[in-house]
Amino acid sequence: MQQPEHTPSEGHADVRIVAASPEVARRVAEVLRRCFDATEQRSYPAGAGGGTRLELVVDTTRTAEPARSWLESSRPPGADGRSG
Repeated sequence: MQQPEHTPSEGHADVRIVAASPEVARRVAEVLRRCFDATEQRSYPAGAGGGTRLELVVDTTRTAEPARSWLESSRPPGADGRSG
């Protein structure tokens, strides 16, 4: 597996979506964008076997519902600096 060229900044995640068709990859990216702020996706061929690879960066510090409530409930107590 290829190592990332850089580590994303705090609160961000590099996301790679590989799918058999561009439409499927775009649908998955759209779901992520509904939950998190994200950069514009970049599209590439997935490889010799066909398919599509989309890459984008999501900002987990800027979430929308329902991701916000899920992220808040999934954090361990004290992970956000508050006592819990």
